[in-house]
Amino acid sequence: MKKLVFLILAAALLATGCNSIKVDRVETDTVTDYSGKWNDTDSRIVAQELMQDMTTRPWASEFTATHGKKPAIIVGTIRNKSSEHIEVVPFIKAIEREVINTATAKIVASAEEREQLRAERLDQQEYASEETAKKLAQEYGADYMLQGIITTITDQIDGKKAIFYQVNLELINVESNEKAWIGNTEIKKIIKSKKIKG
Repeated sequence: MKKLVFLILAAALLATGCNSIKVDRVETDTVTDYSGKWNDTDSRIVAQELMQDMTTRPWASEFTATHGKKPAIIVGTIRNKSSEHIEVVPFIKAIEREVINTATAKIVASAEEREQLRAERLDQQEYASEETAKKLAQEYGADYMLQGIITTITDQIDGKKAIFYQVNLELINVESNEKAWIGNTEIKKIIKSKKIKG
């Protein structure tokens, strides 16, 4: 009986040892490129680079000089046409953050966000006090829409892979359809994998 208990305990300890997990907390801006696929670092760097270029071009100062106000931008569809799954929402939020932080332009809510806000304003008309209820039809209209596409080209042979990402963004005047700015940036990654001998 003692042998059986000992064997069960030994098996449990062995199983626990094999499945141990170690987690290290790191700074959020630490580059963690394990798979070589698009990741949080790529979203952050690309958003910073493209928005730095976009907000320093003449279109913004020309708009402000003509209209006496900062331009308002809505981020439209960023299409993922790459060969891998890329979650575009963090990329869009990084773009919005960069534009707001430059104080060059305003960012207005997306279509999905506006639906929630409109429902809240309608709800306030019935349930909020007259002093605190927000007015209807007071939304800030976007002057420009930012749209874009993410594409990849992959080259692979014998445990070596090269992934070339290209991100293209276009800023379009909502009223005239004129393209005020076009920007693109590229990332190239080389991934080498070693075969494990059996």
